[in-house]
Amino acid sequence: MDDDRPYLGILLMLAFCVLAPLGDAIAKLLGATLSIGALVAVRFGAQAVTLLPLALAFRLPMPRGNGVLWLIALRTALHVLGIGLMFTALRHLPLADALAIVFVMPFLMLLAGWLLLDEAVGPHRLGACAAGFAGTLMVIQPNFVESGWPALLPLGVALAFVGFMLVTRRIAKAVDPIALQGVSGLMAIAVLAPLALALPGLPLLSFAGLGTSNPGLLALMALIGTVAHLFMTWSLRFAPSATVAPMQYMEIPFATLIGWLIFRDLPGGLAALGICVTVAAGLYIIGRERAIARRPRPPTPEAT
Repeated sequence: MDDDRPYLGILLMLAFCVLAPLGDAIAKLLGATLSIGALVAVRFGAQAVTLLPLALAFRLPMPRGNGVLWLIALRTALHVLGIGLMFTALRHLPLADALAIVFVMPFLMLLAGWLLLDEAVGPHRLGACAAGFAGTLMVIQPNFVESGWPALLPLGVALAFVGFMLVTRRIAKAVDPIALQGVSGLMAIAVLAPLALALPGLPLLSFAGLGTSNPGLLALMALIGTVAHLFMTWSLRFAPSATVAPMQYMEIPFATLIGWLIFRDLPGGLAALGICVTVAAGLYIIGRERAIARRPRPPTPEAT
């Protein structure tokens, strides 16, 4: 496209790769004293309060129609589930390990396209999927020995975000990103707040301690999460997905660095090897997709 600006797209994706694990690290810090429900509510509340006024101020088109709104509601539910599971996993796992397990997501996306959408997937990509799953298991194994079942929570995060991305693809062209994120935040709060009020004794949803927590850290976590996802969305406006997708794997080294600086956590031997295998398999799949996309297409009957 003539308006592509690949370097800007890459820079925006790199900014996402720094901000997203930083927001997760702050959530890990706050998770020692706050419930998952409180963290998720603050995250989506800030998203709504920040982006809805912005969308209205710039007169951005708001999503309309029952079909689109139902898809946004489904996308919101998957987003809340994914973030809630991630925040729960971070209570038990090192930041880099949890994120590395989540990166089974590209392999799940590929398999979903093959099994559900009848997309062509050759032996090279299936082999890379198998290697990626093996790498993920290498990260899970030592964490499972140490933490038990919470080591499996990032797999739930990956499944939730596969659905989230599939729904986002359906509505991305029909809804402005800022308006989409603002409405999504409002929908999340419209569900979470009544649940917390109706079930005050449920520890998962309790807002106890919210008033005495660090308001600066809470605001920073929410702002970083909101801005990071906008950066990722905008990066795809300035560069093709094949250009910026490999940059997402930069999240893992950034998460490793942030985890070491804040928590003094570093992946162990088997987990570190598994991270390397997962990243290599993911980059191979992306490279394979780009090579296939560059192949000349056979001429159509009309052209011959």
